[in-house]
Amino acid sequence: MALSANLFLRQSQSLVMTPQLMQSIQLLQMTHFELSQFIAQEVEKNPLLEFASNDEDLGSNGEREAKDDHFEAQEEPHGEDGFERGAGELASDWYENDNTGNAKRLSDELDTNFNDVFPDDGAPPRADAPELLSQWKSMPGGEAGESYDLDDFVAGQVSLRDHLNEQIPFSLPAMADRLIAQHLVDQLDDAGYLRADLDETIGRLGATPEDMTRVLDALQQLDPPGVFARNLSECLAIQLRQKDRFDPAMERLVQNLELLARRDFAALKRLCGVDEEDLLDMMTEIRQLNPKPGSGFETDISEAIMPDIVVRPSADGGWLVELNPDALPRVLVNQSYFACVSKTGQDHAFLSECLQNANWLTRSLDQRAKTIMKVASEIVRQQDAFLIHGVDHLRPLNLKTVADAIKMHESTVSRVTSNKYMLTPRGLFELKYFFTVSISAVEGGDSHSAEAVRHKIRLLITNESPDAVLSDDDIVDTLKKGGIELARRTVAKYREAMNIPSSVQRRREKRALAKVSGF
Repeated sequence: MALSANLFLRQSQSLVMTPQLMQSIQLLQMTHFELSQFIAQEVEKNPLLEFASNDEDLGSNGEREAKDDHFEAQEEPHGEDGFERGAGELASDWYENDNTGNAKRLSDELDTNFNDVFPDDGAPPRADAPELLSQWKSMPGGEAGESYDLDDFVAGQVSLRDHLNEQIPFSLPAMADRLIAQHLVDQLDDAGYLRADLDETIGRLGATPEDMTRVLDALQQLDPPGVFARNLSECLAIQLRQKDRFDPAMERLVQNLELLARRDFAALKRLCGVDEEDLLDMMTEIRQLNPKPGSGFETDISEAIMPDIVVRPSADGGWLVELNPDALPRVLVNQSYFACVSKTGQDHAFLSECLQNANWLTRSLDQRAKTIMKVASEIVRQQDAFLIHGVDHLRPLNLKTVADAIKMHESTVSRVTSNKYMLTPRGLFELKYFFTVSISAVEGGDSHSAEAVRHKIRLLITNESPDAVLSDDDIVDTLKKGGIELARRTVAKYREAMNIPSSVQRRREKRALAKVSGF
């Protein structure tokens, strides 16, 4: 068969992931901070994009200038220096401009002179007081003066290292010891623990083990108590020594903190050689210590979570779901600038691409807002009982249920619910919080949410008495009476996930606390 080249016309459909489509998908799962950064980068490189102003309804510049002129025309009682003219100054003007003789008659009768009421008011200090003159010039309205900057009067935050460096010269007068101390200060973590290898530090600085021991002992006496400890036991021991409470029994308790974490009170009483009452007193003292002495000097600023959706009750008894306007990016496409520059015929290709990208970004942001609104509205509709009655009525929900209801793909719903928060009358929740697995009910009843079941387990354990501590089997039986079918290993898994100890450990702790309260 002979080979030949032929032309064929075919029509086919295919889904192509263009860069813009990929960015549109990425916009869905961006947080408010990430989206703000992305938009700021786009505005910086696209001359047709600009942030929307909050005072666009104020009119043109000419209107604002006219309002300013009108405002300045009303400022008659102000002096040239910008301050309000007081009663003495206005009276002085009246006195000087009066031609009727009333001013002279009042001056004679009252034995006063308006010109001499405040002889030094507004006058600068004399030249023989240069320090006062410099202060006066720095005052608002002073000669060549500037207004106050309140930031200059704000106390700066003192870090842990600065706080320790202020104390080191008083504890270590020798310069060689200060050098070792400064090297150790630089190796403290945020909690105040020393994470340095002392042998390596001794070799690098050329010091002796005796010098290192002497310097470290002095540093461990500094404020805050417990700083420069190398582990939790040493941190607690330092604080107990400063309180003069580090006796042999307390020393053995600090050396066996793992038994205290397991609430093995019988072993602790045997090791410490004390009875139950003394052990409870020792545990009370341990609780009053600070396991992280450097935490009070953290300078990290906590960032508040900004909700993306706000839910509040409506007048008709339903729920009003709105997008948070503070979390919505506001960008505009400057069409007038594009039309003005396009007339010149310069860089037309570049401006056309910028206009296309700008229009795509605004459409993508609008589509993102609509998608978030659809998903949030469906979540509120599904979890209406939770908003009314609380976590006990949280329904089991999955992504497929929401996706089928709003005619979208599960992956789209998953991206929308990632790192998005909803502010409700019940509090602030991540959208992922409303999606929980389903737990079957007894005898084919309505299924229960896993989060609601965990809440029931937490309440059962909280309300148990020291003489009737519930085991995992007891919790299973109690839940079954309430219509919840759950295996014992599932109860144990939920209990461990909530950091709740076993029934044996809880019984020890509750009995010990009951005896403390009895004393």
